[in-house]
Amino acid sequence: MDPADFDTALLDPTRLSIVSLLVCVEWAEFGWVRESAGLSPSALSKQVSTLETRGYVEVKKGYVGKRPRTWLALTPTGRDALERYVAALRRVVEESQRAAERRDA
Repeated sequence: MDPADFDTALLDPTRLSIVSLLVCVEWAEFGWVRESAGLSPSALSKQVSTLETRGYVEVKKGYVGKRPRTWLALTPTGRDALERYVAALRRVVEESQRAAERRDA
């Protein structure tokens, strides 16, 4: 397994959790992501900034009535990165299983 197969941005469990939440929705309200990931607003904001810099997350700001809101979406680049990361994890598991089968044979 080549360590280059693992995206360094997604090695962080918090960022992996954020993109995993966003993969199943078109847009998610910041508060929902914060609660779902169990983060403080500042911690989520910091991680989203990192993901946004890499082009993995898009941030949209607006209002609902008079209340400001922030929405997050996974970009196609972010979706591809997550898919590659999950594929790399699957390869690790498959290689481990094959090694265990050879050992037991």
